[in-house]
Amino acid sequence: MFIQTEATPNPATLKFLPGRVVMEAGTADFRDAEQARASSPLAGRLFDVPGVTGVFFGYDFVTVTKADGDWQHLKPAILGTIMEHFMSGQPVMSGTETSSSKADGEEFYDTADEEIVATIKELLETRVRPAVAQDGGDITFRGYEKGIVFLHMKGACAGCPSSTATLKHGIQNLLHHFVPEVREVEQVA
Repeated sequence: MFIQTEATPNPATLKFLPGRVVMEAGTADFRDAEQARASSPLAGRLFDVPGVTGVFFGYDFVTVTKADGDWQHLKPAILGTIMEHFMSGQPVMSGTETSSSKADGEEFYDTADEEIVATIKELLETRVRPAVAQDGGDITFRGYEKGIVFLHMKGACAGCPSSTATLKHGIQNLLHHFVPEVREVEQVA
């Protein structure tokens, strides 16, 4: 098995491409070891690598975030863990849980804004999410209120030094271009 790695805009996060599907549908984002161990054998094992503080699963990639330490030292242990997991035949997620997006909370918006929200979601799905996935992350819609779009950033995007620029200059400008009612884009936890 050959696993490729790619740098992300977040220097604390590295993207691993195992050459196979990781998550058939949705994504999974883990920021603490206990939650990871309860939901995913792979994420739990990755948190056992000293220095790992975050694990994110996309369709065909795994991103790993580190607290400190050098990638030169962490990367071999992470590669070995991912390879061992896929060679074992164990599932990536345990039980029936397949997406952490269910835990993201309920969406909020006024029913009068349904048409605007539908357009925003379509733009996010077709233009924003594929680009963000290339960088090892994901962005999901959380709400819309008084011209402000609320988005949740996951994976490499969470805590990325360039995430504010991505939100304010990239996504906000794109959404405002197609949906003039959008005045601002905000990140929510």
